[in-house]
Amino acid sequence: MPYGKPPRQLERGRSNRFLAALPPHDFALLTPHLPTVTLERSTILHDAGDEIERVYFPHSGMVSLVAVMQSGAAVETATIGRAGVIGASTGLGVKYSFARAMVQLPGTAAWLSASQFHAAANGSQAIRDLIVRYSDLLLAQVQQSVACNVLHTMEARLCRWLLQAHDCMDGNAIPLTQEFLGQMLGVRRTTVTLAAQLLQSAGLIRYRRGHIQILDRPALEELSCECYAIVRGYTEKVFPPSEGT
Repeated sequence: MPYGKPPRQLERGRSNRFLAALPPHDFALLTPHLPTVTLERSTILHDAGDEIERVYFPHSGMVSLVAVMQSGAAVETATIGRAGVIGASTGLGVKYSFARAMVQLPGTAAWLSASQFHAAANGSQAIRDLIVRYSDLLLAQVQQSVACNVLHTMEARLCRWLLQAHDCMDGNAIPLTQEFLGQMLGVRRTTVTLAAQLLQSAGLIRYRRGHIQILDRPALEELSCECYAIVRGYTEKVFPPSEGT
């Protein structure tokens, strides 16, 4: 099962795997405060150094954690979809963001205030334990991303990124420009274009008018570096698949 896909048999409102992993009693501590919001592409949920006011639990779409330099140059350090949380550390008392959280792919998310999440975590050992495990998972993804950016080819990194994005979407079409993808991968647009052309020529993807369509996911997994499978393995340990998924 792709590491971002939600279990099929979940009660309404628990398509986010963090929420789905909570026991019913602990999930009930959050349910009075979980309205759904639309995540519009390029929206900044919080910037580096900002006080975190809201915690988001994506149901679909993808949020990038981005490191921004003084020059304005930026690179993605982690991606968060429905197998994650934006602002999870606030449950343990952390108030400020260490990175920019920007909506990369549009979708929806449940949300609650950071103060409400902190209060719920104070009243639930299960929530606190899951926050700690998820924080370890997020750190592992950041560390893997650093290694991947230095050691692996552009083609392998692009395959990894497309697999991560595919896990966060319903369907095979990813609304994404190559220019924006180049910014997230920290390379020139022309470099992404050449890598995407190779994948398209091999029949793995189709790119047109700001959309990338996945045509052959198994082949993408074969060409991807090991980083995708490693992070997927970490994710499955934190959020074990439910029966029937």
